[in-house]
Amino acid sequence: MIDEIKTRRSIRKYLDKPVEDEKIIELLESARLAPSGSNTQPWHFIVVKSESMRKKLAEASHNQKWMMSAPVFIVCAADINCRIKESTHMHLNENSTEEEVKQIIRDTSIAIEHIALQAANLNLGTCWVAWFTQEDIRTILNIPSDKYVISILTVGYADEEPKPRPRKKLEEIVHYENW
Repeated sequence: MIDEIKTRRSIRKYLDKPVEDEKIIELLESARLAPSGSNTQPWHFIVVKSESMRKKLAEASHNQKWMMSAPVFIVCAADINCRIKESTHMHLNENSTEEEVKQIIRDTSIAIEHIALQAANLNLGTCWVAWFTQEDIRTILNIPSDKYVISILTVGYADEEPKPRPRKKLEEIVHYENW
């Protein structure tokens, strides 16, 4: 797996080639198996393939036209109901302060990264997109207001090979026993 971790890149240019349904299922299965605090599994995924819906999502994501080259979007949302029962009247957005929102974001992010790494393992490219507002994305996909959209993950066969980006040395980021 270290090879996939080392070579995974954010892909913003994809081949005009569909992603096989079996591979999409494998990606979603990798997310389903992710760990979560208290095994709450707060994640939900919406697979979007239609050009019209992908266009709406790209426009809502500050009109990032490059997104349209990806044949598949996986919209990744977190469900607060796994932590706060009877929260269906709760309205989550970028300013929500509930501690549980941080927990569902954390756990869903783990599942999303499982997808990204499994995609690399299947020779697929991905890119996290998170430059949008909750209201814009939820409106397009009829997502309830008590769900928090973490990202749109673009998925497809890469038509570019971005160079590695600089990384800090371990000595700069690792501490032992205390800071």
